[in-house]
Formats: sequence, C-alpha cells, structure tokens
Amino acid sequence: MAGRLALVPTMGALHSGHLALISEARKRADSVAASIFVNPAQFGEGEDFGRYPRREADDARMLEDAGCDLLWMPSVQDIYPAGFATKVSVGGVSKRWEGEARPGHFEGVATVVAKLLLAVRPDAALFGEKDFQQLAVIRRMVADLGIPVEVVGVPTVRETDGLALSSRNAYLSPDERARAVALPKALKAARDAIRDGSAVGAAVKSAKQSLVDAGFLRIDYLALVDAETLEPLDAPQGNMRLIAAAVVGTTRLIDNVAV
Repeated sequence: MAGRLALVPTMGALHSGHLALISEARKRADSVAASIFVNPAQFGEGEDFGRYPRREADDARMLEDAGCDLLWMPSVQDIYPAGFATKVSVGGVSKRWEGEARPGHFEGVATVVAKLLLAVRPDAALFGEKDFQQLAVIRRMVADLGIPVEVVGVPTVRETDGLALSSRNAYLSPDERARAVALPKALKAARDAIRDGSAVGAAVKSAKQSLVDAGFLRIDYLALVDAETLEPLDAPQGNMRLIAAAVVGTTRLIDNVAV
C-alpha cells in the first residue's frame, strides 16, 4: 500500500470502541489495516478463551463499512508455527495489577503485538485506552525494541450510562449489566474526590465499598497510579490514572479514568 499505513489489532467481536480506532486511524494514515486474532497466549488457565465471542463475518462487514482497507485474520499456526519458542517479556510496567492478577498475560500480549507489527510494518498502531496497562506495556516494548511504529492511544468509548464498551460485556446478564455501571461511577467519584482534595486512600476505599455495595463479587485492584510507570501513588503527583479490575457475576471488567 502506498503512503502511510495504520494498523488496528483486535481480537474481533467488534463494537463502537473498535470503530473509533478505525476512525482515528483513517485520520492518521492513507490506508488502514485491521487484524482479528483471538490470541491463546494471553489467556490464562481457566479464562474465557474457549467462549470468547467470535463473529468474523459480522466483524468484516463492520470494518468494511467503517472504511478499513485490509483485514488480516491469521490462524494460530500462522502466528505460532511448529517449534515457536520465543516470548517477549516486558518488565516494570507489566509487573503489577493485570500482571499479578493474570500471570503470563502480558507476555502473550507483547509477543503477539510484536509479531503483528513486524508482519504488517505499519507506520502507526492504534489501541484503546480502556486497556490502559496494556497500552503502557506496548509503548515500552516498542521503545525498547526500536520497532519503528507510532503507538497511538485512543480514548475509551462508553455506553450512555458510562460503562466502557468491551467485547466481554456480552457475558453480562441484564441484572449484572445494571450493576456493572457502578465501576465507572466509582472511578469517577474517586477522581472527583481526589481533585477536591480528599486523601487518596479514603477515596479509593470509598470506591471499593461502592463496588461491594453494588454486588461485585471480587475486586482485583482499584488504585491511583502514575500514568507512565503504573506505580501506585499515595498522593496526587503528575500525570495520573485511576485503574480498576473487578468481577460482577462471572465477568471480569476493567476500566480507568484520567486524574
């Protein structure tokens, strides 16, 4: 393809958040490619690889309608051929949070993203900010390995009630969907409290309690972090994010807001 090329890597089950990535990619490049690959290496034992939603025909139509020029849907054998023995491991930003809750997850992410970038050789690659730690890991990997690509983070797209769009939202029952909105509400309430001068610890504790009150079964983490290093912060400092992962019903949701 002539001119500047942008890549939007996805795992399919596309929604408006993915289409926002395509839209932003069209602004930044002459041609836009997307990939769909449900990456087994980033799912842990007992996670939802087998039931992860797959609807490639619908996804292909959505991408075409959105102005995507090329769709690549590699097989597992294409990405991990016989004898494949290499993993990309990113230290630092991957160690906490999702790294602790899902051991091996970021190795799987970094490895597959490196392979996709090296195969497509885009000028820019676009990722959603909903997976904020993933975005930080990819930025670190690209910088450290000298991969010549601009990594672009695109703001999270939300439902009208504030819930971040996610392919996993399809797992939620109507009752769980109603409870799920407590997650963005808790993060925004904590953000506003911190901005108004409340102690970080008190704001985070209140946010966690609101999730418990809403019926979340488990909170893997809810923390104020440095937006670049992902290290936890006890007090406001520089560029910050509130990040969270929690389980409602059988569905694990993640979200974050800028502070």
